[in-house]
Amino acid sequence: MSASLDEIIANFELLEEWDDRYRYLIELGRSLAPLPEEAHNDDNKVRGCASQVWLAARSEGGPGAGTRLHFLGDSDAHIVRGLVALALAIYSGRTAQEILATDAFTIYQSLGLAAHLTPQRSNGVRAMIERIKTDARRAAA
Repeated sequence: MSASLDEIIANFELLEEWDDRYRYLIELGRSLAPLPEEAHNDDNKVRGCASQVWLAARSEGGPGAGTRLHFLGDSDAHIVRGLVALALAIYSGRTAQEILATDAFTIYQSLGLAAHLTPQRSNGVRAMIERIKTDARRAAA
């Protein structure tokens, strides 16, 4: 991941027009580390997204709440791929406990995304976040 969450928030604040913010989201998506082809599988597919989204988790340390999770993701839609990049900036590299304690919806709202995404995309974001939290709960158990 090339941009940290703090960088993403700062860049969103600099961009006043929503067209520019959407372009920035698309750029974030382009900066994602590639998801290996074999990871584009049914187990990694996120259910509840209108677009195709895949998330692959790798744990480090653990087991337990201190297990650190690293995520790779991909989507077949440019803006959604940017939303995946934002989710990974929020959650990847954190412990299971930190993931479970972090409310990404607050971050999405503070960036204005909650008001500017279609209901379908908002449901997809919820599905992505729930999938990440499910992986964290599994790692913490």
